[in-house]
Amino acid sequence: MKYTVVLEPQEVGGFTVQCIEIPGAISQGETREEALANIKEAIELVLDVQRDELHRKISTIRREIAKVDVADVI
Repeated sequence: MKYTVVLEPQEVGGFTVQCIEIPGAISQGETREEALANIKEAIELVLDVQRDELHRKISTIRREIAKVDVADVI
């Protein structure tokens, strides 16, 4: 997949970079190339955490559909 990132040069040097589509995926680097490599890693980590959280939620919500026999009362 491709994601949109915003690179911002910093006054003291280097770049900060964040992914527009994935809040929390933020990184930095001394060079543009380093910042781009770092944001790729940050995106992967955030997606891994989100995937783990989703699996945990799914596994705790267990629903079952069943049929039951009810005796004729009349």
